Amino acid sequence: MGLCASKDKKEKVIEGEVANGEPNGTATSAAAGGDGKQDTMVDAAVLAKLEEGYAKLAASDSKSLLKKYLTKEVFDNLKNKVTPTFKSTLLDVIQSGLENHDSGVGIYAPDAESYTVFADLFDPIIEDYHGGFKKTDKHPASNFGDVATFGNVDPTNEYVISTRVRCGRSMQGYPFNPCLTEEQYKEMEGKVSSTLSGLEGELKGKFYPLTGMEKAVQQQLIDDHFLFKEGDRFLQAANACRFWPSGRGIYHNDAKTFLVWCNEEDHLRIISMQQGGDLGQIYKRLVTAVNEIEKRVPFSHDDRLGFLTFCPTNLGTTIRASVHIKVPKLASNKAKLEEVAAKYNLQVRGTRGEHTEAEGGVYDISNKRRMGLTEFDAVKEMYDGITELIKLEKSL
Repeated sequence: MGLCASKDKKEKVIEGEVANGEPNGTATSAAAGGDGKQDTMVDAAVLAKLEEGYAKLAASDSKSLLKKYLTKEVFDNLKNKVTPTFKSTLLDVIQSGLENHDSGVGIYAPDAESYTVFADLFDPIIEDYHGGFKKTDKHPASNFGDVATFGNVDPTNEYVISTRVRCGRSMQGYPFNPCLTEEQYKEMEGKVSSTLSGLEGELKGKFYPLTGMEKAVQQQLIDDHFLFKEGDRFLQAANACRFWPSGRGIYHNDAKTFLVWCNEEDHLRIISMQQGGDLGQIYKRLVTAVNEIEKRVPFSHDDRLGFLTFCPTNLGTTIRASVHIKVPKLASNKAKLEEVAAKYNLQVRGTRGEHTEAEGGVYDISNKRRMGLTEFDAVKEMYDGITELIKLEKSL
């Protein structure tokens, strides 16, 4: 049994039966065959759960990318495979989408090897989501470019309320959330905490573990909108919230413009933000932080896919640069707003992110493309697009 099916005091896994929504009993692998390929066997209970889940999904009216690309042929080809190191099965990959037919995507990678072992499913979903990033394409080498290029998108402070640039990173040598043991969660938190406490200058701050957090500290972090909650039902179904709140924590600098989430959805979510539209300053802070952290903690990277994380929508640069912006005239013509946004590969969301409304005409607008371009180019798309939106708003 692999770590994705590790037996812990908190869970009872019997021949792949799942107790309390805890991890699947996963695979055992037989000896490698003469051709060097691993001959693998998946537990009968896991196979039965897969077959049942697949039948329900196929009969549903789900609009998820999982349903679109998990054909019977792909399903039959992948259902008996497991990843070499952590023994993750297809069920570990698609379980969230099987349980939540209203998923937009519906799959997660329980470990880095899943992207290769289950490539027949991941590749077309990645291509669809990331605007034509084909399985023959290769993500360019990491390049943050000249950080002095970007200025303030809204120097008069009329439109942009706040700006934020974030990226996700995974620590080399560890699987993703569903396969992590409680010991690994704690070990990772220790490494992250000691790494961040070595940061100097404007990045200097404090690490707050979620375990044993005092009520006053908790309230302050909620007031600052820094505290993350236990995962939603999509993450719960993917077994990404085990041993909560063990190994989870938050770091922020004294000025509250730099933030790191440890073991929320990704191993590390690195965030730079502040009020107003000074993208140059915000981007520079993020780049400095990422480079400082990487000196001490090696990141999981793939030659073809770029930086690897738990969710296939967040690969490559993993960069999301966003603004909270008020454009009342454009907002009154949502079609026009969407049209301009699409031209610059921007994503328009409600004030509080996905699946929310724009409160008081404030939108969250960010770059959509994260793969097949450099970090610099991803942020430049957002910079150019927001500049154009503001110009248009002024002309109306």
